[in-house]
Amino acid sequence: MTKHITTFAVVVALCGAMAARAQEKQDKPAAPTAPAKPLIVTPLKVQIILARYQGEKKTSSLPFTISVNANDRSRTSLRMGASVPIVSTTFGSAAKAGEPAAAPLSSYSYKDLGTSIDCMATTLDDGRFRLDLVIDDSSLYSDDANASILSAKTVAGAPAFRSFKSTNTLVMKDGQSTQFTTATDKISGEVVKIDVTLTVVK
Repeated sequence: MTKHITTFAVVVALCGAMAARAQEKQDKPAAPTAPAKPLIVTPLKVQIILARYQGEKKTSSLPFTISVNANDRSRTSLRMGASVPIVSTTFGSAAKAGEPAAAPLSSYSYKDLGTSIDCMATTLDDGRFRLDLVIDDSSLYSDDANASILSAKTVAGAPAFRSFKSTNTLVMKDGQSTQFTTATDKISGEVVKIDVTLTVVK
């Protein structure tokens, strides 16, 4: 009986000691942590070249340059293009006897075509930058040599449109150039290549 009482007393004493240590840890103030270093806003110049190829021949090259502030937590946007009128309905009145037929009337709708670019930048280690890019480009097929390729695949007289959109993240250093993406149009065989160059503005 005495042995059981002694064992119970030891267990109680151990539990009390553990509870006291836990209380000491809770009462002890946490060590102060070093404040996070604020991110410095760094001005960048980002050049984007959108080039199109038919086979080995370059058919167009469109350069765009935008200013981006790294760590600014806001995106830089560029919108360039036009609204193109498109015939949506054509109708005419019946000709009366002895009178010439009236010219048919048409109603139009508009389609926005052009290039849209959105970019954000963040500073990384070792002088590198993270670029988040979204590029959206659309245009008429009929404005280039691809019109002959499409003539048998679309309604006669109706405009055909091409579109391209890509979202990507690049890690780049000052002065570096890299290829953002390469894509092939399955209708015309045209190849789109986008190259990006990053420069720190000093």
